Amino acid sequence: MAAKPKLYYFDVRGRMESVRWLLAAAGVEYEEVLFKTAEEFENFVKGGKLMYQQVPMVEMDGMYIVQTRAILKYIAAKYDLYGKDLKERALIDMYVEGMRDLNDMIMFFLFSLPEEKQKNFNYIIERATERFFPVYEKALKGHGKNYLVGNQLSWADVQLLEVILMVEELKSGILSAFPKLQEFKARVSKLPNIQKFLQPGSPRKPPMDDARFEVSRKAFKIDENYFLKHMS
Repeated sequence: MAAKPKLYYFDVRGRMESVRWLLAAAGVEYEEVLFKTAEEFENFVKGGKLMYQQVPMVEMDGMYIVQTRAILKYIAAKYDLYGKDLKERALIDMYVEGMRDLNDMIMFFLFSLPEEKQKNFNYIIERATERFFPVYEKALKGHGKNYLVGNQLSWADVQLLEVILMVEELKSGILSAFPKLQEFKARVSKLPNIQKFLQPGSPRKPPMDDARFEVSRKAFKIDENYFLKHMS
């Protein structure tokens, strides 16, 4: 039996959360090595396995894979979540890159200066509702199928559900003007592997709030630039 993939990261969502989502959607069990202190992480870096001295890193199939997009592309291709041909892969890549932009805005929202927090919040909501969600609403409406690309679950669908839930954590009801996305969310959330990942007690990480960030900051004895430096 092949060894389970092993995920190396901090005990937060961050860049690794999309990897957790994709493995969960594929029905793949995995293990995690979560660094709880700066000393633990620095000792791991000294071991020489971590290219670029950045996480996430996934150990699977005899490889130590780094860089978030490289990890996600490998998993998507391995588990048939990356389209049936080059054209479908190009579409998936385009959708995912847009979602990544929105994901990053939300991920780093917590790092906002107090005087900029409301402005940044408004910017995220405006971008979600005027730039990104309309694209996915149009795609689902245009071809009348259940998924963004072709008619089977892909990496793009998994990433979209993750991003929808992240935006909803900032503002509930944000899908009110997007009926196709509402249907998509309900439909994909009921897929057995996804439904399992959404249950309490799953490896899915909670959102990073001020309290969790303060715990992490004290454990690493450094400011948020540490995480920016060591996340690909």
